Amino acid sequence: MSSQQTTASQYQETLSIEGMTCASCVGRVEKALKKVEGVETANVNLATEKAVISSSKPLNREDLIKAVERAGYDVAASPVIELTIEGMTCASCVARVEKALKKVEGVQQANVNLATEQAWIQADANVSSERLIQAVQKAGYDAKLVPSNKTEQQDKKANELQELKRDLIISLVLALPVFILEMGSHMIPAFHMWVMHNIGQYQSWLIQFVLTTLVLIFPGRRFYQKGIPALLRFAPDMNSLVAVGTFAAYSFSLVATFLPQVLPKGTVHVYYEAAAVIISLILLGRYFEAKAKGRTSQAIQHLIGMQPKTARIHQNGQILEVPISDVTSDSIVEIRPGERVPVDGEVVEGHSYIDESMITGEPIPVEKAVGQSVVGGTINQNGTLNIRATAIGESSVLAQIIRMVEQAQGSKLPIQAVVDKVTMWFVPVVMGLALLTFFVWLFFGPDPALTFGLVNAVAVLIIACPCAMGLATPTSIMVGTGRGAEMGVLFRKGEALQLLQDVQVVAVDKTGTLTEGKPTLTDFQVMDGFEREQVLQIVASVEAKSEHPIALAIVEAAQQENISFLPVTAFDSVTGSGIQAEVAGQAVQIGADRYMHEIGVNVSAFEAEAARLGNDGKTPIYVAIGQKLAAIVAVADPIKESTYAAIEALHQLGLKVAMITGDNRHTAQAIAKKLKIDQVEAEILPDGKVDVVKQLQQKYGRVAFVGDGINDAPALAQADVGIAIGTGTDVAMEAAEVVLMSGNMQGVPNAIALSKATIRNIHQNLFWAFIYNIALIPIAAGILYPSFGILLSPIFAAGAMALSSVFVLGNALRLKYFHAIKFDA
Repeated sequence: MSSQQTTASQYQETLSIEGMTCASCVGRVEKALKKVEGVETANVNLATEKAVISSSKPLNREDLIKAVERAGYDVAASPVIELTIEGMTCASCVARVEKALKKVEGVQQANVNLATEQAWIQADANVSSERLIQAVQKAGYDAKLVPSNKTEQQDKKANELQELKRDLIISLVLALPVFILEMGSHMIPAFHMWVMHNIGQYQSWLIQFVLTTLVLIFPGRRFYQKGIPALLRFAPDMNSLVAVGTFAAYSFSLVATFLPQVLPKGTVHVYYEAAAVIISLILLGRYFEAKAKGRTSQAIQHLIGMQPKTARIHQNGQILEVPISDVTSDSIVEIRPGERVPVDGEVVEGHSYIDESMITGEPIPVEKAVGQSVVGGTINQNGTLNIRATAIGESSVLAQIIRMVEQAQGSKLPIQAVVDKVTMWFVPVVMGLALLTFFVWLFFGPDPALTFGLVNAVAVLIIACPCAMGLATPTSIMVGTGRGAEMGVLFRKGEALQLLQDVQVVAVDKTGTLTEGKPTLTDFQVMDGFEREQVLQIVASVEAKSEHPIALAIVEAAQQENISFLPVTAFDSVTGSGIQAEVAGQAVQIGADRYMHEIGVNVSAFEAEAARLGNDGKTPIYVAIGQKLAAIVAVADPIKESTYAAIEALHQLGLKVAMITGDNRHTAQAIAKKLKIDQVEAEILPDGKVDVVKQLQQKYGRVAFVGDGINDAPALAQADVGIAIGTGTDVAMEAAEVVLMSGNMQGVPNAIALSKATIRNIHQNLFWAFIYNIALIPIAAGILYPSFGILLSPIFAAGAMALSSVFVLGNALRLKYFHAIKFDA
């Protein structure tokens, strides 16, 4: 948790640090924080587990957190409050809501998303949701907590869409006669004569007045209810532009109809059709926009739909079907063929195959037997399973995936900062330009100058489209992250989408990332004077105290030979080097050659054999008993079949691949040669991975690091983008910005390719949104009239404005059809 406050002469940030145990930890955290640019002092308190950082300028909280994580510690997350914001229509609304939320004391970060209509606020624990809601309401919008029941939220959206559709139909029915009466008379002389003869001009104007008034009062009321109050608060938005534009056309027409004598000669015209048709076209655009917005969130809706509503549980000797909310941890749940797994659990009875493609993106069903875990939302295929529930509700894998995707979709990319600055002032500038247009035409335009001024000013107000600018980035993020989730690629932070496309190097941990992470014992040679079975018994007894994958391989081999274990004392693990202990009164050391050199054991007798084993891709380990070399052991960790194609795909994307491993150089180079990896960093201790990542960043630029273990967390934090293998540890996933649910490297090129496609899509949207406004606002103002005699009707301006937002949404939806890279089987 953190909070930032300003003192008389400096800024202060407070972080809650997790994982400190002694004074050395305090020193390391302070040292890491002081390295962050701009930090003047950093005081860490072990008792309170707080770090107070001071600076003479505002501090970037993310930089501070990354520094702490690189030092090997965690920062407690601040509480996150999610609000649904009602009443936003354009990018200007987003900027105002964000500004209002950030003014609340204790709020560290506030991201508002126009596409999802939600706000994501990170704040101190003492900041209540009521204070945040009040701040939003003061800004002129409505807010409430995001309901835990997602179905309720979807139903509300569906009702809003139906209401919009109803208003659109009413508007079109009322506006069509107005358009025919006025524009038909201008375009078809015979129709004009018919109107004059059978209805009369004044009566035609009265009919248009009545119908247009109904359009403005009923379907058009939403623009006035929101736009006028915003204007009075000196915070105009898109609704204000529509309200002012249509009211100007309507008011002028009203005067022309009932008080024509007050207007200059030659200017008595009505523009009822402009007001009525503008409302209709903008409602049409908003209807299409709402439909398209619904499609952008289909990935989330699909994930929510994967959650079964009921489960079949064993209770008092019976099998009962109960609501999913009644399932508790340790409940025994029955799953029949073809059914979705209702909760996360562990198989206690039965055998089947589970389709996990909706979670991992992998199409091949996975075999499940007793003792193996299953994930809620996946589909049981051909056998009946009984599982013990292990995670339910918000703690389930599916709920966490939904939460990750929602947070990524609600986040802002760095590219959005420029857009936010522009949109904050966009509407006031447009209103100023409309006013300028009116007076320029009034004083310098040809007769009827008043009419020209009014029509062109209304066109400027109506054609301006801050909506497209506000939707350009969030809609692409929504569709891109949603498509990623379908492929088993979870972006925990939206900004990873932007950073990943610029990555030059992908650095990977070896064990568990490139390889299966399940080593097996392949070789065991002893020196003269030692018995193989006796040495294996001693080694296995010591390794049984360790949880390292290599240790497990040796223990498993001993168990297969029915070797019993001996008592072990004085066990000590030397991180990244080896282990030492005492067995039957003898000192035993097991580790790599560097460890043997450190303790003074000569390994020259096995150096040639070690080189041979390393060249075969095996990891050689030495055993010393009583300070004498006793044996050389080798284990092999098979390379995942999926790794070969993944590395090739990364090369095809023009990226370099670097392998960082604690393994010996011979073994590392042999594996790198097989995989065609560009750079190998071998014999690297866990702490050294961070330094290697830094070196790669200095040499090449942006670096992505892929890992799966606890010791990978600092390197994941140091990298520009950390990518965690989903089958790895929770610590690794917390430190990463991207999580691969499939558990293999093939998700990495897919994530990078999706990142490039999404950012390209955002650039297209922003280009369209800005070029549209830059080009068409001057045309609406009449810039083409002096040379070409061309003026833009307010009706065409409304149509163009409506199409602008629809274009942006349609372009973003193309990401739904992004194709994952096809890998050869």
